[in-house]
Amino acid sequence: MKVMGVQTNFKNRAFDTKNHQDPLRICLLSYRSNPHSGGQGVYVKNLSRALKNLGHQVEVVAGPPDLLLDEDIQVYRLPSLDLYNPEALFRIPTLRELRDPINILEWIGVSTMGFPEPYTFGLRAERFLRDKYDHYDIIHDNQSLSYSLLTMQKFVPMIATIHHPITVDRKLDIAAVRTPWKKFKQVRWYSFVGMQKKVSQKLSKIITVSECARNDISRDFNVPGQRFKVIPNGINTELFYPLPEIEREKNRIIVTNSADMPLKGLDYLLKAVKEVSKTHPVNLTVVGKPKKKSRIIKLIKELGIGPQVTFTGRIDDGNFVRCYATATMAVIPSLYEGFGLPAGEAMACGVPVISTSGGALPEVVGDAGIIIPSADPRALAEAIKGLLDNPERAKALGEAGFKRVHRYFTWEKAAESTVEAYRETIDDYGRLQ
Repeated sequence: MKVMGVQTNFKNRAFDTKNHQDPLRICLLSYRSNPHSGGQGVYVKNLSRALKNLGHQVEVVAGPPDLLLDEDIQVYRLPSLDLYNPEALFRIPTLRELRDPINILEWIGVSTMGFPEPYTFGLRAERFLRDKYDHYDIIHDNQSLSYSLLTMQKFVPMIATIHHPITVDRKLDIAAVRTPWKKFKQVRWYSFVGMQKKVSQKLSKIITVSECARNDISRDFNVPGQRFKVIPNGINTELFYPLPEIEREKNRIIVTNSADMPLKGLDYLLKAVKEVSKTHPVNLTVVGKPKKKSRIIKLIKELGIGPQVTFTGRIDDGNFVRCYATATMAVIPSLYEGFGLPAGEAMACGVPVISTSGGALPEVVGDAGIIIPSADPRALAEAIKGLLDNPERAKALGEAGFKRVHRYFTWEKAAESTVEAYRETIDDYGRLQ
C-alpha cells in the first residue's frame, strides 16, 4: 500500500494476528487530557498503565497539558499554541509560531469562537506519525475523532473511545444561556461535533464506557450499535481508598463535578442544600473552583448559603482522598454522565453515594447507593436528609459501594477487555488487506 508517499505493508508486520498471546504495540492519541480531572485524562493515564502491566508496548501521543505518565511509558508531546491554557488564555501567537499552517488554523478557529483542538491535534498527530505507522499494531484515539484518523487508518488498524455523546453537552449548554448572541457562541464552539459524527461513522469499531453511552451515541451519531464495544472504566483503587483513621465529619457533603458546566447539575445540589439547611446544619465541599462571575457564584448569593459552601480549588491527590475521608456522603447531581468517575471514586473511598439517574450513573452505582431523578432538587434534599438521619444506612451503603468497585470496575479488567477489542479490530483490518 502506498498513499501520499508513505509506504506500509500490514501483512508483513512482525506479529501474527492469529496468535492472541503476542504483546501488542499500541499508540494512544490524546488531544487534551488533564490527568487529574476530567474523564479523558484519567482514562489515558490509567489505561496506559494497565495495558503496560499486561505486557504490551504503549506509547502516547498527546497535546497539552502534560499527562505526567509513569517513566516507563513513552509520551510524545506535540507542540501546539495551547490557547486554552488558563495561565495565558487566548494569547496572541508569535510570528514564528504562525509559520506553521496548523497553528494558523488553530488561531483562526479560536479567534472565531470555535474549538479547533480536536481537528488540529489530528493534523499534528498525522504529521508526527507519517513515518512511524509500522511501529504500531493499532492506534487508539481518545475522543478527538479528527478527520486525520481516516487517513491514519489507511495504514494501521484504528479504534476510538467515545466517552459520551457530546451532543448532550451541546444541548444543555445552549439551553443554559438566554441571549441569541450567547446561543450563537455556543453553537459555534460546538461546531467540531459535525466532524466527530462523520469520522465515527467510518470507524469499524468504537469503544464506549456504558450501555447508556452506546445507545445515545449510536442514536445521535448515526452509528450502528454492533460497532460498539462497551468497556466500563476502571477506578484507580491505589489512589482512591478508605482512610479509616480519619473521622468523618457530621453533615458534610462532597461533590467533585465541574462547577461551571450545566451538565454537572451543581445548580440543583445548591438548591437542595438550601432546603436541607432549614432542618440540618449541612456543609458542602465542592472540589474545584468556579469562575468569579459565574452563574454558580450568583446562585449561591441568591440562596444565601455562602457560609455553607466551600470551594477547594485545585488540590493534590492526597488532599483529594482526605476530602472523601471526612465527608458524610458524596452527591453526584449530574444531568448526564457517560460513565460517572466521581461516583466510582467516592465508592472506592467507602463514602455513601447519592446519585441522579442521569445517563450511565445507575450502571455504576447499582444498588450500592441512592438514585434519585436528575434535575430534582426536592428529591435530592429528601435523599440527603434521609442519609443524615440514618448513619447506619450510610455506613452500609459505603461498604456496599467499596465492594462493588472492586468487583466490577478495575483498570485491569478494563485493559483486558480493551485488548480484546484491539485484537478484533486488527483481525478485521487484516482480512480487508
